[in-house]
Amino acid sequence: MISIGSAQIDAWIVAFIYPLTRILGFIATAPLWSSNGVPARTRLILGLAIAVALTPSLPPMPVVQPASLTGLWIMAQQMLIGIGMGFAVKIVFAAFNVAGEFIGTQMGLGFATFYDPLSSAQTPVIAEFINLLALLLFLSMNGHLLYLATLAQSFSAIPVSATPIAAGSWLNLAELGSRMFSAGLLLSLPVMAALMITNVALAVLTRAAPQLNLFALGFPLTLLGGFFALAISLNYMATPIQGIFEVGLEAMLGYVAPAKP
Repeated sequence: MISIGSAQIDAWIVAFIYPLTRILGFIATAPLWSSNGVPARTRLILGLAIAVALTPSLPPMPVVQPASLTGLWIMAQQMLIGIGMGFAVKIVFAAFNVAGEFIGTQMGLGFATFYDPLSSAQTPVIAEFINLLALLLFLSMNGHLLYLATLAQSFSAIPVSATPIAAGSWLNLAELGSRMFSAGLLLSLPVMAALMITNVALAVLTRAAPQLNLFALGFPLTLLGGFFALAISLNYMATPIQGIFEVGLEAMLGYVAPAKP
């Protein structure tokens, strides 16, 4: 006769609940899956499926009662780790929004916004275009599978335990904001340089022929020049966008600072 004790039931619960908590925290904040276009029920089903697939291959979980104070503390920490991993990727991926803002403002399209139901906010059209382009490129590179591989690796790099992660981890997460602005600026730099040359040429032309109406001539030329430069730069954006993806995947594990003894 097979007998199952309470210790065995606690071990089964711990082996599934703790990975599931981290996975759901990551899905709730990570780009692509945290979009409003993905229903909450779909996220829950996806988290359960990932947890069922990853649980057999994960390192051993701590021996603790899940309903005890220590067990609840570990669960809360796994939720924070998952949210931190997803938020780290989201900060890095926000570079596409920054690049779109820079390009749109330089083109004179800073006022051209529309309501994006996926983000529930007013989004500039150029930023939305670059976001969609980056998202399609991310899916074509099987980025969602890289998410899963990095998430599975996190259970070895950041083991499930009652030891809290170092306070410097949250500082590293805040410092990732500088990567967002620098990456966005570098991504938009070719178009901004072309538009700057266009503006300088218009200034020289206006100086040489003061009778020209700068406001009637400058905006259409700047707009056409921006679209032309953006169309040319699309052929060369794949490599820097892929580099941003790699930084985002590294940030999933890199934001956690080693705990001081």
